[in-house]
Amino acid sequence: MAKALIVGEIHNQELTATTLESIAAAQILEASSIAVIIAGYDIESIAEHAIFAGADHVYTVSEGPAADGEFDDLVNAAYKVAIEIKPDFVLGSKTITGRDVMPRLAFRLGTILVTDCMSLERDDARRICATRPTYGGNVNAKVACLGEPAVLSLRPKSFEVNDSDRSRKGEIQEVVFDSNIRTRVIKKIEEQSEGISLQDAKTVIAGGRGLGGPEAFSKLHDLALVLGGAVGASRAACDAGWVPSSYQVGLTGKTVTPDLYIAIGISGASQHMAGCSNSKTLVAINKDEGANIFKEARFGVKGDWEKVLPAFIEQLHELID
Repeated sequence: MAKALIVGEIHNQELTATTLESIAAAQILEASSIAVIIAGYDIESIAEHAIFAGADHVYTVSEGPAADGEFDDLVNAAYKVAIEIKPDFVLGSKTITGRDVMPRLAFRLGTILVTDCMSLERDDARRICATRPTYGGNVNAKVACLGEPAVLSLRPKSFEVNDSDRSRKGEIQEVVFDSNIRTRVIKKIEEQSEGISLQDAKTVIAGGRGLGGPEAFSKLHDLALVLGGAVGASRAACDAGWVPSSYQVGLTGKTVTPDLYIAIGISGASQHMAGCSNSKTLVAINKDEGANIFKEARFGVKGDWEKVLPAFIEQLHELID
């Protein structure tokens, strides 16, 4: 009878999609009891949402530094819950919060962290096995967790969220723990963006150094508008200052898993592919027929993007109209 603890996250007073994915992942691992810890103010309705999604127990931190977003105390609170309930495994997400909290929590629990998990299963010995990328995304490795608790962070959008059941019942309990913080958030700056966020988009149009300059990204925005998607970029395009770093997809940028990923003027280096390799359909437009991106793409167009893209957009308008 496996117990699971999930380090949950809240954004805009809602349970994040990544937290719901973690609950679904715990169910895949046949957890008999799923606990979720969340921190924030006025979160009773959010705790209920977690129960509807599959949690049996929700531990809340509704005041103090953790509620303000201090990672130090979120680690302290999660550790306190883990010591009390003794979970067989702990799940979190490969997000800004997860990248800070999960390694520290694993250390406190005397175990290791398996990061960027794309799938989870149990082997014949009932050990948790995770598939994760390695060597810059060139190879997927399957690793087995030999100790307990297993601590794993999940790649966003790798697990299907289950339907909520508003008839489910569960327990909600406030966590009492010793606060001990060494850092403090002084100010939060919310990035202003229009349209669909890059990581939530079902269609992503990404541009690279092959576009030749920042002006070209206006064409990508036009295509994204037609398809109802978002615009991304390679690291080279971001480093050149053509677009903000928030556009970056790749090993040191964002990980996206859209239904459709259109890569324009992107060579397909492993560092970039690590951020988009799980796209359901990848389309490449590049004038270099030897570009690595064609090895990864389901569909490829060899040609100058300045000729291909206008024709493509025109054809889309005709189909839509």
